[in-house]
Amino acid sequence: MKETPSNKEFPRGGYILNPGNAAEYQTGEWRSMRPVWDKEKCINCMFCWLFCPDLAIIVEEGKVKGINYDYCKGCGICSHECPDRVKAIHMIKEGEQEDRG
Repeated sequence: MKETPSNKEFPRGGYILNPGNAAEYQTGEWRSMRPVWDKEKCINCMFCWLFCPDLAIIVEEGKVKGINYDYCKGCGICSHECPDRVKAIHMIKEGEQEDRG
């Protein structure tokens, strides 16, 4: 039976040692699902922006302008939080089709 490795045996991961340098770490390549934003359906409620843990929702002058895929990890929170009556964001498999936003 194989033993579970100790925490000292795990490979070293990325470290963010200084505050405010997260922008240097583009993590978009991690995702397997991709949010697709429909500009025509969007009512700019900003729920997607408010709940996005990666600040990947692009906002200009109080309106959603798109998604920054360099930082989006594909968690789907934006799609989940978009109001049911609107559904301006839906998730697709990465590489399935180009985004419409």
